[in-house]
Amino acid sequence: MSTVRTRSLLLLMPLAALSLAARGDDSSGSSNSGSTAANTAAADTAAAAGATTLQLASSTLGTILVDSDGNTLYLFGNDAPNAPACDTGCLGSWPALISDGATTVGEGLSLDDVGTVTAADGSTQVTFYGHPLYSFAGDAAPGDVNGQGIGGVWYVLDAEGNAVK
Repeated sequence: MSTVRTRSLLLLMPLAALSLAARGDDSSGSSNSGSTAANTAAADTAAAAGATTLQLASSTLGTILVDSDGNTLYLFGNDAPNAPACDTGCLGSWPALISDGATTVGEGLSLDDVGTVTAADGSTQVTFYGHPLYSFAGDAAPGDVNGQGIGGVWYVLDAEGNAVK
């Protein structure tokens, strides 16, 4: 784990604990596992700090990786692991998934599979299993997968970081 990410997580841990304490007792009778409650608290705290959350969602292509707003995320087949090849011209149609804080993950994902790299424009781009992540300007709403298969190099990702083809 990178030093920056470790420091960010250490700074967010007290906030996550406060968030859990503020939630109080769940008298609805439902039960959450401790890790689900911690993930939810961490995601709430991260969102407030300008961070990014990766999660899974059902789509016409199966279960795929999406951002915190439910927007589909893509990998670029021309990228090398942890080395984005999408240049500044490419980023107009395929915006890099940028994180201004710690990245968190939803249920079914592991933070160990997430990292960051420097995008062509100098921002901090989120990676998943070493794949730099992008959205597609042609996706108008959460759940759209209009970028799937474009040019034979743009694909959505499954929960294990594989291209869905």
